[in-house]
Amino acid sequence: MTMTYTPTTQERSSVDLDLPAQLLTPEGERISDERLDRWAADLDTDSLRTLYRDMAVARRVDAEGVALQRQGQLGLWAPAQGQEAVQIGTARACRADDFLFTSYRELGVLLVREAAPADLVLTWRGEALSTIDPYALHVAPPQIIIGAQTLHAVGYAMGIQRDRSDQVAVAYFGDGATSQGDVNEAMVFAASFGAPVVFVCSNNHWAISEPVSVQAAVPLAARAPGFGIPSLRVDGNDVIASTAAMRWALDHARSGGGPVFLEAVTYRMGPHTTSDDPTRYRSAEELEIWRARDPLLRLERHLTAVGAFDEGFRAEIDAVAGEFTSRMRAAAINAVTRPAIEVLDDVYAQPHAGIDEQRAAFASYLAGFAPDEGGSR
Repeated sequence: MTMTYTPTTQERSSVDLDLPAQLLTPEGERISDERLDRWAADLDTDSLRTLYRDMAVARRVDAEGVALQRQGQLGLWAPAQGQEAVQIGTARACRADDFLFTSYRELGVLLVREAAPADLVLTWRGEALSTIDPYALHVAPPQIIIGAQTLHAVGYAMGIQRDRSDQVAVAYFGDGATSQGDVNEAMVFAASFGAPVVFVCSNNHWAISEPVSVQAAVPLAARAPGFGIPSLRVDGNDVIASTAAMRWALDHARSGGGPVFLEAVTYRMGPHTTSDDPTRYRSAEELEIWRARDPLLRLERHLTAVGAFDEGFRAEIDAVAGEFTSRMRAAAINAVTRPAIEVLDDVYAQPHAGIDEQRAAFASYLAGFAPDEGGSR
């Protein structure tokens, strides 16, 4: 006999199973939401212009990364177009010393934390294992293993508890990662120990070619209460709502309330990575539906309506984005490839006999490619 689970009224009340919390409609109309209003009350026009500038620069940087990969300057790139609002909004809500753990797609988070242009390309070019300084940016090196960063974030959060600090750790991941054991194990630990961590799940509807509807019978935010973690489903294409929801979550975690789970409903407009062809698994019609919900367009409409968006502002953003992407391109093109043997550098903090053995074996292998005395190989 097949049984269908139906949430009780009490369970449904713990998370909105239908419409995500929203403060800005796709048409640019500012609306009210009793859950978020107080957390966005101080976001004036200047604040919104800053959020728009961040999102617009992130989109330009993302487009540059795709172009560099297509031109053979990068080995791979993970596009973030369409997900700028959740990345910028949540990162701007964080305190400077909050420690962030990202996946490979959180370009906007790295930009908010002032990553250098070279930081964004040298790893994708294969020139470095990691380029960012985690202690300077308070961001861990972006994680390629799906969902692993959630465990790292919870571990860091438990360290915060032992240090008696009021920092918060933040774990960013996608909808596909929620099917990974690591994410569920991280939530078990976070809930059991009341760790000050915020889980930010960007539900962009596709885990490579697998739709979220195949992975979850209910909204992803509905899973967290099962672990004892409060959650909120928010419009991830609404930067105002994303900022407000993150402020609520951070306050909850920072004040000793334990972990929080945010499901940001958004959409990946481009391919999963530049090695992917999304036309093989999703329709053009679906893409157009989400194009109408574009995070930049809706905030531009709002700012225009209140007289805070003009060509001067657009030119200012173009100049900032142009300068950054120019330095980013130069860093990629002018990168000097390190000797192959250096791939074993910085694997361990201290000398390690196993690495010494591998280095000797690899050096012997590389020596086989050295030219002979006649100059041939």
